[in-house]
Amino acid sequence: MVTKQEGTPSGRLLMSKPSVVNVGLAGFVKDLRDCDVEVVQVDWTPPADGDPEMAALLAKLGT
Repeated sequence: MVTKQEGTPSGRLLMSKPSVVNVGLAGFVKDLRDCDVEVVQVDWTPPADGDPEMAALLAKLGT
């Protein structure tokens, strides 16, 4: 039997097994995988290590 909520996009999302894209902190991946959650790890850091002045200079080089 399908309930009215299960027939909606949000209901199907809530009833499905989660999949996660983890950006940055790799420590979260182990905990999620231990819970049998599908995880894709993205190795990302902010441009110029988060330094706004350096990021602005790098942006000028790209133009």
